[in-house]
Amino acid sequence: MGNLLSSLLNSANTLHVVDRQLATIQNNVSNAGTPGFARQVQSQQAMVFNLDYGLVGGVQAGPVLSTRDEYAEQSVRTESSRLGRAEQQATDLSSLSALFDLSGNYGIAASLTGFSRSVSRLSVNPNDPGSRQSVLDAATSLAGAFRQTAGGIQTVGEQADKAIHDTVGDINRLASQISNLNGVLRQNDPSTSDAGLDANLHATFEEMSQRADFTITKQADGTYNVYLAGQTPLVIGDHQFLITASTSSSATAVLDSSGADISGQIHSGQLAGALEERNTLIPSYLADLNTLAKTLADNVNQQLSSGLDANGNTPAVDLFTYDSTLGEASTLNVTAITQDQIAAAKAGSPGGNTNALVLNDLLGSSVVQGQSLTEYFGALGGKVGRDIATAQAGKDSFQGTLQQARAFREQLSGVSLDEEASNLMAAQRAYQASGKLMTVLNDLLDTLMQIMR
Repeated sequence: MGNLLSSLLNSANTLHVVDRQLATIQNNVSNAGTPGFARQVQSQQAMVFNLDYGLVGGVQAGPVLSTRDEYAEQSVRTESSRLGRAEQQATDLSSLSALFDLSGNYGIAASLTGFSRSVSRLSVNPNDPGSRQSVLDAATSLAGAFRQTAGGIQTVGEQADKAIHDTVGDINRLASQISNLNGVLRQNDPSTSDAGLDANLHATFEEMSQRADFTITKQADGTYNVYLAGQTPLVIGDHQFLITASTSSSATAVLDSSGADISGQIHSGQLAGALEERNTLIPSYLADLNTLAKTLADNVNQQLSSGLDANGNTPAVDLFTYDSTLGEASTLNVTAITQDQIAAAKAGSPGGNTNALVLNDLLGSSVVQGQSLTEYFGALGGKVGRDIATAQAGKDSFQGTLQQARAFREQLSGVSLDEEASNLMAAQRAYQASGKLMTVLNDLLDTLMQIMR
């Protein structure tokens, strides 16, 4: 009689375990597309079997376990940060390629060629008003090309500056979400697992990883501490530490909650990409372009000042002008000089073309750090092109590695509908078997009771 009751009790426990399994499977299927969700498994615990002490054995439902693998999660976050940096730069810098046409069809390269040709024509017809005017027109076009190119580079710098401020705002927003979720975790029993809360947290972690590199540490109470670049605290428990972006004329810095500059700590994510653009790449491009504009203007002005204009006078007006405080390239312009004031002749030889010939040779000589004007611009365009190609190659590469990392994570903790369907069928069969066993045991118990009566 006692063994029969024990068997009946074991069957009831089994039905309860299978019922919990069915609920877990249903939850997995329902959240198969939920960002950050990790497949849950209903554990089973064997009960002690010792009839001498009335312990009848069997199984009971244990805690619901998560299949989440933190190594796989960190791998996804790392690749996401790398991709974020490459994507930021590939998107922003790609707009610069149109400014550095090295084929000579438009832009500075074409304008340099046009200006050189106009000076060459002047050397052939030094007293022709049309040839003189063509020099002024070509110089005006060249100055405009410099200003347009400088403006395009500055626009990318402004976009990068805005991206820094926006990304800092996103990081603060996500950190606020994490601190709020930590507050909920502190109110829960650390021994229990809230799959929805856990999914929300890890989805937020992954979203933040696109913005910057960071590390997380799980605490005994179930909360997570978050550190930007592994050093600067963003979230400690349910307390958030704000970061800010500060812009000056020369650079944009990211500051921690105490106002210290932490820009140098950030190496991955959209924030790192935008910081490098704003503080390193764009200033470098502008510095080189300013060097080119200054060298062009100074050499042309100096050479023209040594000759005689169409009236036999020493020129009193330069051809080019610029403002070094605002940037030579962005302020390069042609003065109010008239065509008859262009000094094509050499001093002492009015009406000649010697100075125009010298100027024409000068435009093709190595006047900029051992390179000609055209060669120097080509080198600058090459540098920009390499940076764009590097960013694009990184984007393509990290898209692949991120996909691999996500696939590995999916293999470990993702929900497979086929697998869940198989588990569901097995659980249903176990439920049916336990139900039949309980029916048989119940019939036996009825029969035994009748015999005893």
